[in-house]
Amino acid sequence: MRFLKHECSPRVICLGMSAMDYVWNVPELPVGNTKIRATEFFEMGGGLAATAACACGRLGARISFWSRAGEDQAGRSTRDELQRYGVDTTHYRLFPGQRTSVSGIFVDAAGERMIANFRGAGLPADPSWLPLGDVAAADSVVADCRWVEGVEALFGAARAKGIPSVLDCEIAEPGAYERMLPVTDYAVFSQIGLNFIAPGKDPEAGLEVAAAMGARTVAVTLGAKGSLWLHEGRFRHFPAFQVEVVDTTGAGDVFHGALAVAFGAGADLDEAVTFSAAVAALKCAKAGGRPGIPDLAATKAFLEKSGY
Repeated sequence: MRFLKHECSPRVICLGMSAMDYVWNVPELPVGNTKIRATEFFEMGGGLAATAACACGRLGARISFWSRAGEDQAGRSTRDELQRYGVDTTHYRLFPGQRTSVSGIFVDAAGERMIANFRGAGLPADPSWLPLGDVAAADSVVADCRWVEGVEALFGAARAKGIPSVLDCEIAEPGAYERMLPVTDYAVFSQIGLNFIAPGKDPEAGLEVAAAMGARTVAVTLGAKGSLWLHEGRFRHFPAFQVEVVDTTGAGDVFHGALAVAFGAGADLDEAVTFSAAVAALKCAKAGGRPGIPDLAATKAFLEKSGY
């Protein structure tokens, strides 16, 4: 891959959600009114954009995280953990009296997961405090779909400067995508996220709905089946790398962060998607959303072993 033949340290701005995750490893995912015994328990920082930011840091990017959280124990803990991954948290703002997002996650023996998330409370939507003047110095921007006003501000500023943007598309508030997609370059949906905007449609039809909302390129991740993209008017399928799956937690977030690193380093679509699929596969081969994120050296070695 051409963009990996030189130093890969693009400047990336990441905006969106940070959370505290409480994770239980269980033999199988619970169903109905039941009680099960966990084989392991741990807590760590989570959240779509925050985990993408950690991936950017692990992959060698100069990453700045712009976000809102409560000035509570969860907010302080998530900020401190981000810093340990090399993330600049200067503009991760903790608001007094407000509550940080928290998630409860069950992970079964096959690596599949079940998540319950409380998105926090009292966090202001106004993005006027964001340092949008810093966008001109960035090589790419990435965000999740949780803070619509922030995405509009950041992606609008990036679009004006010709800087590529990547949006992590999950279930969002009603009307959110009609506002965010017109300023988005690469909108990448989970299957649940795509079904949210195109209920009951197959992936191709769903992507056509997403493209009609205004994003330049749209895609959906399909787990072990890879990802499907609608780019420049035609569909393209990219396969996933086959690994022994240990834990899929955070794989989608890591994929989005890796895309931002690749596009920021000048990769074309083929290079960016292949690189990001490799990063996500390596993450799935290890336990934990963030502890499993590979660094750039491990990703390069994996790609070379896979024939790239």
